[in-house]
Amino acid sequence: MTNSPTILVFDSGLGGLTVLREVGAARPDAHFAYVADDAFFPYGHHSEDEIIARVVPLMGELIGTHDPDLVVIACNTASTLVLSHLRAAYSVPFVGTVPAIKPACAQSRTRRVSVLGTKGTVKREYTKALIRDFAQGCEVTLVGSPELASLAEAELSGAPISDEAIRAELAPCFVGEAGNVASRTDTVVLACTHYPLLLDRLKRLAPWPVDWIDPAPAIARRVSDLLGPRIGGIAQDRAKMIFTSNRVHGLSTMLTPFFGGRALA
Repeated sequence: MTNSPTILVFDSGLGGLTVLREVGAARPDAHFAYVADDAFFPYGHHSEDEIIARVVPLMGELIGTHDPDLVVIACNTASTLVLSHLRAAYSVPFVGTVPAIKPACAQSRTRRVSVLGTKGTVKREYTKALIRDFAQGCEVTLVGSPELASLAEAELSGAPISDEAIRAELAPCFVGEAGNVASRTDTVVLACTHYPLLLDRLKRLAPWPVDWIDPAPAIARRVSDLLGPRIGGIAQDRAKMIFTSNRVHGLSTMLTPFFGGRALA
C-alpha cells in the first residue's frame, strides 16, 4: 500500500456522495475519484441482468484508468446484485453498501423497523436474506420508493422539490398509530445512498420521530480498516468527479463539502 491510497467511489448518480463524505473524513490521506454512472441512472429502472451487464465491464474500464487501491460500490442496488461478480472478476478489494438491517433491528425498542429503498433493492433476495438472518424478532416493513432517489438528485442540483412529493414516498415507512409510542415504527433504514441527501427534510416530514440508519459511517470504518493505518499526510490534490454521460457537472460549490473541502478536478 502506498502512503496515499487511491479510492474509487462508484454510484449510479450523486447518492454515493453521502458515502464519500464519510470515507473522506475517515481517510483525508487518500486520493479520490468519484464516478457517477448517470448515463444509466436510475438503476432501479433496469433489470438485474442489464445492471450486471452494465457494471461489470464498466468497472474494469474504471480500474484500468484510475488504478485504485480499493473500490467502494456506494449503491445498494448495485451492491446487492453485482458485488460477487466484481470480486470474481477483479483482484482489487471492494466494499459494498447493503441495507443496515442488522444494526437497525438490534437497536429498535418497539421491534418495528422499516427499510426504505429502491424497488429493486427491497425486492431482492439478498435483502430478504438479511431479514431472515438478522431481524431478531422485529417486524420489518419493506418500502420500495419509486421516485425518492430522483427527487434527491433533483434537489442537490437545485430544483425545487415539494414536501408533498417527499411525504408520499416516506409515508409507508410509518406503521402503527402515532399516539401509541410503544408499538409504532421507531427505526427507518435508509437503503439507498441518495436518501441521506434529503435527511433533514425526511426528519421534518416524518409523522413522528424515528431513528434513521445511514450506512455511510460503517462503510467508512470498513474502508479504513482494509487500507490500514494512515501513514502519509493530508492529500492536497484535486478530487476527480466523472460522469459516464460525459456531462460537465457544474456543481463544484454544492459538491465540494462532500469531497472534504477539496476542489474538484
